[in-house]
Order: sequence, then C-alpha cells, then structure tokens
Amino acid sequence: MAAVASVKSQTFQDWEILVVDDGSKDDTKTAIEPFLSDRIRYISQPNSGVSAARNRGLSEARFDWIAFLDSDDTWKPLKLQAQLEALENQPNYKAIHTDEIWIRNGIRVNPKHKHRKYGGWIFHHSVRLCLISPSSILISRQLLDQCGLFDETYPVCEDYELWLRLTARAPILFLAEKLVTKHGGHPDQLSRSRWGLDRHRVRALLKCLRDGLLTPQQEEWVMAEIRLKSRILEIGYAKRDKRSHASYYRLLQHCALPPATESDFTQLGEKDQRV
Repeated sequence: MAAVASVKSQTFQDWEILVVDDGSKDDTKTAIEPFLSDRIRYISQPNSGVSAARNRGLSEARFDWIAFLDSDDTWKPLKLQAQLEALENQPNYKAIHTDEIWIRNGIRVNPKHKHRKYGGWIFHHSVRLCLISPSSILISRQLLDQCGLFDETYPVCEDYELWLRLTARAPILFLAEKLVTKHGGHPDQLSRSRWGLDRHRVRALLKCLRDGLLTPQQEEWVMAEIRLKSRILEIGYAKRDKRSHASYYRLLQHCALPPATESDFTQLGEKDQRV
C-alpha cells in the first residue's frame, strides 16, 4: 500500500483516492481496509484490464482534476502541490506531467536520452514512444471529455494510444522535477509480458490517421513512424516465417492500408503472442 501512503503524504490535501481492484488475487481488499474513509474508496470489478480499471475510476471520481497512480509507483510529497501551482501560473494548460525516478529490480537506473520528457506541443515526440508516465500526469476532466478515455481493446500501450489523442489536440505542461518513483523489472509487469509492443503502437498510429483529426504535419510524422515500426515488425515476422503478418507490415510501409479492420488486427496480434 505504498502508493496509497504516498498520496496521503501529499502536502496538498484536498484529494480523494479511488482504489480500483481489477480482479486481483493478492487480497487487495484486506490490505486497503485500514485506509478506507469517506476520502478513500475501494472499488472491485472482475478482471478487465488496466484501461477498464482506470476508466472505472474516472467514472466514479468526483473532482475536476484527475491523477493516476499505478500500484507499484509512488509520489513525492510535493507532487500534487507543485503541479497545481504550475497550472495556476499557466492556466491555459489542461494537463501537466513530471519527471520521474526509475527503479529496476531495486536499483536506480538512468533513463536513456530517447526517454527525455518534453512540454508544450509534444505530439511529434509522442509518436516514437510513450513519454508520459500515467503515474505522473494530472489532467482536467474537460480535456479527457474532449479526447476520450482509455481504449479498453488495447492489452498494452493503452497509455501511448491515449497520449497520442491528447497531444495531438493540446499542449502539455512539464515539470522537470522528479516527483514520481516508478518501480519496474518484476516478471508480471505488462510491458514485459507481451511480445512485439510496436504492433500495438502501429495500431494506435493507424487509429490516429483513421480518426481524421490530425493536421497535415501530424499526419506526416505518423506515417513516417508507421513505416519505421512496420519495417522492424516485417523483419521480425519474416524471421519467424509468419509470412502473412510480414506482408501486412510490408503493405503499411508503402502506406497501402490493408483491408483488415482494427478488430481484425487485434485478433491477428493476439494469435501471435506466443511467437
């Protein structure tokens, strides 16, 4: 319950906590019971995935500003206060994220240059990889209403997909302070449990194009990234003698969208998870 404790330790105290138990088997309910109050609520649902859990929390939340905190992450005590003060000074922004500390297998590690965080209109940075940590962002409900919630059909990369929609429409404020500690490296981490994460990122980029909301410049960035990622995926599938899948990504490199729907693509990806 370190995550909950880190929220309770915030210098800004006008918050509520919604603990969404997504069908866990680690007795979360018993662990959270000592913390429960009118400001800390426990919500249980059958296992439906991280996106469904976050969306359930959003549907139950009573405040106009929303923050997420994964169960294996923690906030520094000044996190919310620093973000809200920055937003007060720059009220045109409707979302703000922070830098973070990375812990892998109990050891602090330094992010690579490609993981550098940015502020402002950061869509062109966001197409390459996910640069906003869900545990770091504070976002207005108004902006979420405009962009939509997490897409529950994504088993992974659901945050990447939402941030594409968000950063295509609005600038994001960034605080360079390391106000979040992210713990990773454990074997059950979602990003370690799925093969070929770029399959889902390509799907998200295609969704951006099909939505028809991008500027011409944004479309160019998206198409360039689709070609890059599709080339890598084509090579990977070819090595595994998955010819039809390799052909799919070969088509994408020439911007010839295949006839498959997004649903078909999801099923295709699920069939290959054991490759």
